[in-house]
Amino acid sequence: MRSFTVYDIFQRNAVIHGNRTALVCNENRISFSDLLLQVNALAGGMKQQGIEKGDRIAILSYNCHSYFLILGAAAACGAIVVAINWRLSPEEIRHILTDSAPVALCYDRNCAETVNQITGSNGYSGRIYCFEDSGSIGIPLNRLFCSDVAFSGCPSSSEDPFCIIYTAAIAGKSRGAVLTHANITLGNLQTMATMGLTSGDTHLNILPLFHITGMNLALAVMHAGGKNVILDRFDPRKALEWIDKEGVSIIGSFPPILSNLQTEMDQRPYSLSTLKHVLGIDQPDAIKAFEARTQSVFWILYGQTETSGMVTFSPALEKPGSAGKQGFLIRMQIVDENERSVADGESGEIVVQGPLVFQGFWNQADYNRNIFRNDRHHTGDLGRMDAEGYLWFAGRKPEKELIKPGGENVYPAEVEAVILEHPSVEAVSVIGVPDPKFGEGIKAVCVLKAGVSLKAEVLMEYVASRIARYKKPRYVQFVDTLPRAADGSIDRARVKLLYG
Repeated sequence: MRSFTVYDIFQRNAVIHGNRTALVCNENRISFSDLLLQVNALAGGMKQQGIEKGDRIAILSYNCHSYFLILGAAAACGAIVVAINWRLSPEEIRHILTDSAPVALCYDRNCAETVNQITGSNGYSGRIYCFEDSGSIGIPLNRLFCSDVAFSGCPSSSEDPFCIIYTAAIAGKSRGAVLTHANITLGNLQTMATMGLTSGDTHLNILPLFHITGMNLALAVMHAGGKNVILDRFDPRKALEWIDKEGVSIIGSFPPILSNLQTEMDQRPYSLSTLKHVLGIDQPDAIKAFEARTQSVFWILYGQTETSGMVTFSPALEKPGSAGKQGFLIRMQIVDENERSVADGESGEIVVQGPLVFQGFWNQADYNRNIFRNDRHHTGDLGRMDAEGYLWFAGRKPEKELIKPGGENVYPAEVEAVILEHPSVEAVSVIGVPDPKFGEGIKAVCVLKAGVSLKAEVLMEYVASRIARYKKPRYVQFVDTLPRAADGSIDRARVKLLYG
């Protein structure tokens, strides 16, 4: 008997919720019944094109109606979605396409220039489908719709891969976290049950669907029979207008979304009377101010792509500063260097078990064996648990150093590798520092080669020209020397103490 998959969300809702609205995109409204018809027609066309179980289908797109169609149709065929961050540089996207080897790349007009740069000679040479009808590279996606092909049902089981989301870097290159249908659907159920989501909820897709939190929220609300209002990318005025217009009850938020919404609310009145839940990360003062203005509850979280999103999440003001309590489908422990559990209040590495833990990284068998020691996923993050079960995040292990500006993952080694290619730079250490806008900012502490000068702004733009702009340093400091460890390597902890 076939187990539950992402495709079953679409199929089930068409039966149960039929004519109710599933998606709102601009002024277009799509019912659950019509959504399933479109998903099945697209799946039929994919099968006619020879797309089979296990094939990868890449998506490079802002949030849109077609994104949901690809998610449903790929699940129906047993194909694996490769959700690509459109903020990445062409070189970074080429790496993802080379590593995942998709049989098709689907994109929207906002990403047309990037697609131009990654195709052609020495670039991606597979099938390309565009979400619009004209003026684009590739075949319009609507030509793929084929209702004449008999659709025999989803060939996947719950333990088969559903998507690959590229995240943590190895040697400066991102790696793809493989998430199964069970990871996604059970993650939905955990979110639904913990936050009390129902068919009466409406979600505004502020967070991008290429991120696990954005995908989790969108599919959790859909799983509950609720409505998704699609915002292609975050704009504070549009977001507040849609919240009022559609009676939105839940949104996701990472810095600086909350502060931008509040700045816009200072300019003109919005009722926001229907908004009940905000899920994400922010500072306690910002959360308290937003809750007071909207009567909503901000759910603070800790999680990773590798854990299908949330490991812990609770109302933030239950215990300000904490990351909440672990979800009911998660087993979390804090362990020491010998992998023994530590007492409440003591710091150690956060390790996770349970059905939300990912399958592993794509094409990284050796690395996977290391992170799944003792049948537990080693997050590389440090924390402590108090006597009431709340997690307090305490940073990251040195070898897993990570900076999260605005919720994005940036690995210092990746930025350092680019900076060291600049002809004026002798040495560099990249660290995370507090940032009033993004929560955490990227700072590059650099030693220049003898006899040369370099402006900070020039170095920032150099980095932005090589990798995603959100990975460029917001702060640059030039120093004479960097502290070194006994083995000669740069002492990042000491750099943080001196310049953080």
